[in-house]
Parts: sequence; C-alpha cells; structure tokens
Amino acid sequence: MAETVSWKPERRRAVAASLLLLAAYFLVPVEPDPNGLRLVLRSLVTLAVVVVVAVLVTGQVRQQIAAVRQGKAAELRSLIRLAVLLVAGLLAFALADYVVARSRPEQFVGLETRVDALYFALATLTTVGYGDVHAQGQIARVVVCAQMLFSIGVITSGASILVKQLMSRPRR
Repeated sequence: MAETVSWKPERRRAVAASLLLLAAYFLVPVEPDPNGLRLVLRSLVTLAVVVVVAVLVTGQVRQQIAAVRQGKAAELRSLIRLAVLLVAGLLAFALADYVVARSRPEQFVGLETRVDALYFALATLTTVGYGDVHAQGQIARVVVCAQMLFSIGVITSGASILVKQLMSRPRR
C-alpha cells in the first residue's frame, strides 16, 4: 500500500521555523564594541553555532539518503529539517557579518544594516558577489573565508540534495 504524505503541515512547520529564525536574526541585540571583548565572544559563539549547524546539516544529509529507503514520510521530515538548517546557516553568517560590521565599521564596505548583512551573506552563498558590499579588513575577510568554506562544504551539499529530492518528486 502506498504511503500518503501531506506536505501542508510539514511546509507550515518549515515556514514557521524559518520565520522564527529570521525574526531572531533581526531581534538579536548588537551594540558597538569599543574594547573588542564582545567581538571575540560573539565570534566564538558564532563559530559554535556554525559548527553545530554544519554537524546538523551533515547529519540531515545522511538521514535524507537513508530516508529515501525508509519511505516518503521519513524523506519529507528529513527534507524539511534540512531546509530549516540551511536557513539557520545563512542567518548565522549574516549575523556574524553584521556583528563585525557594527564592531569594526572599517571591515566592510557597504554593510550598514541587517538587511545589508543578509544580502551579503546570500550573495556570498550563491557566489553572485555583486561587489557593492565587500570585505575590506582582515577580520571581515577571515569571516568571509569561513563563510565560503562553509558554503562549499555544507550548504552546497545540503542544498543540492534538497533540490534533487524536490525535483525528483512526482507532480500532481
């Protein structure tokens, strides 16, 4: 007997989780850092978040591969988690870029708001790089290098599996 899977509740959960992550991104307080200590602490917290997201995305990629054999319901749950984790990874780097730009304004050119940071993180993730916002200082370049490596190694593999699974689904 074929397994019936409803996309609606799962999609609602994914959209809700992504919107909560986006709201958290815009609401996290970020004050300028006159002495550098906050920047170091925020960098360590951001690094920890990125490592956790990388581990979780890698685990979801493995689960997605295994879920294909387990049935549509498991596959769907795994896809939803993977999509939300990809959003979390993007927002973690956007926030890191914003914190660096607020703490050290000379590090980025054209990055002044959280929307600028989100735009820059997404442009970096997609390798579009329009050039209007770019890393200028050494701290910003280290953050962006980490972002590029994370994008290549984690986000790209997760996104490719997500797109592949979505494209292989039969249309109604």
